[in-house]
Amino acid sequence: MRKDCRAQINVCKCRNAQRSCPLVMTFDLREMEVFRRVMELGSVTAAAAALNISQPAVTRMLQKTEQRLGFALFVREKRRLRPTAEAQIMFPDTLGAFSAIEQVQRLAGELREGRAGILAIATIPALAASILPDAVQRFRAKRPEASVTLQTFGAHEVIQRVASHRDDLGFIIGPVGNDAVLVTDLRMSELTCVLPPAHPLASRPGIGPAELAGVPIICPGRHLVLGDHLARAFAEANVPFQIAVEVSHTEAACALVRAGTGVGIISGFGFMGARATDLVGRPFRPAIVSTARLLRARLRPLSRLAQTFVEGLEAAS
Repeated sequence: MRKDCRAQINVCKCRNAQRSCPLVMTFDLREMEVFRRVMELGSVTAAAAALNISQPAVTRMLQKTEQRLGFALFVREKRRLRPTAEAQIMFPDTLGAFSAIEQVQRLAGELREGRAGILAIATIPALAASILPDAVQRFRAKRPEASVTLQTFGAHEVIQRVASHRDDLGFIIGPVGNDAVLVTDLRMSELTCVLPPAHPLASRPGIGPAELAGVPIICPGRHLVLGDHLARAFAEANVPFQIAVEVSHTEAACALVRAGTGVGIISGFGFMGARATDLVGRPFRPAIVSTARLLRARLRPLSRLAQTFVEGLEAAS
């Protein structure tokens, strides 16, 4: 040990003693436990009994610790140990360290039993408001101590987040096209026309391009999967496909329908999630089916929590 470092150890009498010299070694866990017990119980004898070791063993460990730290932790006064100022400064942080260790041990046990932790889910908005609320409720009933983060994104970002392990599970509608994720088809729903109950088309059992000719249409853009399917259906029916308002969210489409802007065409999942009781939904014809899909990372095993969530989904399907 360098002379300047030894000198520094000898004069360190403050909270930053361990930081002032890089050669000073810190407590190991057993030494911290002995120190805590002596501080709490006030004597070596009581600490030894609590730790189920001999009194000389406690004394030797305290002496060894003090040598390594470079300052005294206790002074003896009338057959009792009195903590030094340095010991009193260190004690609260020592308690905090043990509290953190105990918290980690509890969490590890809860994770082992699948009772705690965080389940991270990325989803598109339409599924966040339709199939996922009931699924999350079933999961929480089984794992009330676990937390769920449910965030909405566009389909491409959901795929990327699951592929890069930023989220445990993902939910989208439509194609995936990424080999880094595994895909499970969950449920199917037909494209739905949304309109006010008093609209002339509301009495029809189904609505197709011919009925929508000249009607303002509110729907996803052609660059999105559903918009592309609609464009093809109109082209096959030889009816011009003109979007009055291009939207990507169900809530916006329903609000525009309420305002009298036109007829909305959205996914059945979106209409289910909107719970728009003041509007009616009629299936688009010819039928265009969309599939809700569950995504998980190919190279990352499911956590216990994620597995429980998936099992609940499969049981309800």
